[in-house]
Amino acid sequence: MAKITLSNLGHSYGKNPKTLEDYALQPLNHEWDDGAAYALLGPSGCGKSTLLNIISGIVTPSEGSILFDDIDVTFADTTNRNIAQVFQFPVVYDTMTVRQNLEFPLKNRGADPQYIQQRVGSIARSIQVEDILDKKASGLTADAKQKISLGRGMVREDVNAILFDEPLTVIDPHMKWELRTQLKALHKELKHTMIFVTHDQTEALTFADKVVVMNHGCVLQIGSPEELFEKPAHTFVGYFIGSPGMNVFEAKVEKNIANLLGHEIKLSSTYKKLSGKVELGVRPEFIKLCEEEEGIKIDILRVEDVAHHKIVRAKYNGKKVNIIVPEDTKITPSMTYMKFDIDRVNVYVDEWLVEGELS
Repeated sequence: MAKITLSNLGHSYGKNPKTLEDYALQPLNHEWDDGAAYALLGPSGCGKSTLLNIISGIVTPSEGSILFDDIDVTFADTTNRNIAQVFQFPVVYDTMTVRQNLEFPLKNRGADPQYIQQRVGSIARSIQVEDILDKKASGLTADAKQKISLGRGMVREDVNAILFDEPLTVIDPHMKWELRTQLKALHKELKHTMIFVTHDQTEALTFADKVVVMNHGCVLQIGSPEELFEKPAHTFVGYFIGSPGMNVFEAKVEKNIANLLGHEIKLSSTYKKLSGKVELGVRPEFIKLCEEEEGIKIDILRVEDVAHHKIVRAKYNGKKVNIIVPEDTKITPSMTYMKFDIDRVNVYVDEWLVEGELS
């Protein structure tokens, strides 16, 4: 296991980058805790695979350095970084049995046969492949093969980190849930430093202690699932995390009063003079559908019943608004107004969160 330090780390696939837009990974400084589980989350092309490949040694960064436990490994190859990596598509040896696949990383390093037997047995139980240990890998399903890949990545106890590059993409939806649960349990048991790349927020939020949200090569926020939900550091984080994502409203803010294109609301914090593009961010869960005297007039487009709640799709001043309503709430014709939970309203300037002082 290792603490991973990213020091002024950045990467451009072109020479002499002149603007931040020229970077596949914009320069960053972060320290990732030894033994923690991280998820790199963002849309395709956001830089998460580039960052993972720099950590693994597949890509050498164009600037800055990466350290494992304060040892500079920037130019060390993958083998010398002592990491395990699990890829998007199953990588198994079809001519070997499941047992032989799981044994391979340990035998390759000359581990004691008794230890190999004990360790393979433990991992096989964890990923639930005990009943197929002596079957050839060639006849197994893609789901089973990916289980073997996961097991082989975790069979070594001495690795600095285990890296997962979208490992559940080809897995059956029901099996995805099962494997996510097993990975979470294995992390608690093994306490390896784990880094999981995904574009699926459910995978990220259920697996990781800390989620690294990225877009356009920039790390926008690193935080727990609760922090990303309660206090998105950037409007993109608010939009990308949640279903539906955070609502964003144009506003003018003076001290503790926000003006939403003609409607004033009193905020729970006071702000110094704000310049730039000012917006309020409010999650659908923190907006209440109400009667006229209580709130802001909206135009309701439709109501969707979704599992344990309803989603009200509406518009305010021509822009879309999503409101989540408990499933047992009766929506009457007069409920065409919205009211914010003021303590859950965030203020953004030029898309970045700004903090005020409690009023």
